[in-house]
Amino acid sequence: MTNLIKPIKTTTLSETWGLLQRHEYELQRRNGKWQHQIRETYDRGDGAATLLCDKSDKTVVLIRQFRYPAFYRGEQPYLIEVCAGKLDGDDPLTCARKEAVEETGYEAGDMILAFDTFMSPGSVTERLSLYVGMITGPAAGKGGGLEGEGEDIEVLKLPFAKALEMIGTGEIADAKTIMLLQYAALKGVFA
Repeated sequence: MTNLIKPIKTTTLSETWGLLQRHEYELQRRNGKWQHQIRETYDRGDGAATLLCDKSDKTVVLIRQFRYPAFYRGEQPYLIEVCAGKLDGDDPLTCARKEAVEETGYEAGDMILAFDTFMSPGSVTERLSLYVGMITGPAAGKGGGLEGEGEDIEVLKLPFAKALEMIGTGEIADAKTIMLLQYAALKGVFA
């Protein structure tokens, strides 16, 4: 693939919260012609997320937290999501387990890797490892996230069927959460 792209120039635009860069390059199109293109990429690192499932009562553990981009767009800024976080040097499975406890208080037992996926490949470099984790008991901690990371998380335990309905009503609008809930439905996690 590297012979299809001729890099020209990369400029760093910001390193405030992540790495924002402008890339100028020539791309060889499928017809063989070369086309000049300019794109921006945003890199905050890779992450992992987990849909926590409690088979004993057919519930899922989700979180609700403030998301500035939703607020900026004039939409509901408190999104319902699966627990997730940046790898920060951990492997994806370790990160997924750590974030589950930090954000929800629940420990995950068996973990199933559902997807390794790009969430917004048009401009964001992040790749997420998405898991379904089984919980087998009450919360071991209080959850809520880490104040030092700006987290103020509400923990929600919902019937799985209700969570699926919330996709249709728009109450759940986060892509990773929708993907994991649909994965759990397709794979019969609660069957």
